[in-house]
Amino acid sequence: MKEFNLKASTIYLRLVTESDAEFICGLRNDETLNTYISQSTADVEAQKKWIINYKNKEKNNEEYYFMICRNDTDEVIGTVRLYDFKENPKSFCWGSWILNENKTKYAAVESALLVYEAGFSILEFEQSHFEVMKGNDKVHSFHLKMGANKISEDEINDYYIFPKLKYEENKIQYSRFLGS
Repeated sequence: MKEFNLKASTIYLRLVTESDAEFICGLRNDETLNTYISQSTADVEAQKKWIINYKNKEKNNEEYYFMICRNDTDEVIGTVRLYDFKENPKSFCWGSWILNENKTKYAAVESALLVYEAGFSILEFEQSHFEVMKGNDKVHSFHLKMGANKISEDEINDYYIFPKLKYEENKIQYSRFLGS
């Protein structure tokens, strides 16, 4: 399994554990936050079992589920996943990106930069592919500002590609968010 040390100025990412099940259920079933994500169980025991199975995917370097935490308090404030790893081109998808009301001011940009650090620097992918549900205007705008390219759409989603080269540029441009 890969080792991750993903820390930015105000947040860090750590791998999910069974003890995160209750937080995940609460986050994913919060009506103010779950408009643009897939449905999830509110059953904490079912979520724990799902996490146990997910940990096998981590061990096999197939997928990674991260908890987004504040540096100042270690409070968990969100989630993000890397999955759907492809070989040609060498690409990863990311999603399940949710931040609660206790997020830091720059948690969104910092967590995105850390996702790309994991995908490009640690896992050595060449690009990222992902979709954003139509109507999720803030997230569409965020990805476009970061340099993602919209490549297609359907009735439900817009589809994007984000190349490693753009991340390398962003790492310089947004270095203040990554801290020292």
